[in-house]
Amino acid sequence: MSDSARADKWLWATRFFKTRGLAAEVCITGKLKRNGHPLKPASTVQQNDVLEIPFIEGPGFRQILVKEIIIKRVGAPEAQACYQDLTSPEIYEAHKNWQIARQEAAKGRPTKRNRREIDKIHGFWDDV
Repeated sequence: MSDSARADKWLWATRFFKTRGLAAEVCITGKLKRNGHPLKPASTVQQNDVLEIPFIEGPGFRQILVKEIIIKRVGAPEAQACYQDLTSPEIYEAHKNWQIARQEAAKGRPTKRNRREIDKIHGFWDDV
């Protein structure tokens, strides 16, 4: 194992992002931070670095401690052994609530079939 790796490559290898391009995009936009300073895709990540990684969707950041450096994508159990999650449970709870609210807001207008099912539940046809 090497003692350092590119930030985008490590994020991709540890399965924080689906593609290396997405990991690089997060770095380019300045959302990935180490000690409060933004990292570029080619910046090196070393052991014992604490990274602030944004969630793919929604607000908030994860606090991750780098325990091991890898540059090749591995299975999920091996990838999880390479870092320690320092994020507080309150942040995960807030992120979960945001996702639920987003799903409820995206439901939109019911279809004709859904409308009929709703009317049956409310007893619309019983009164006619």
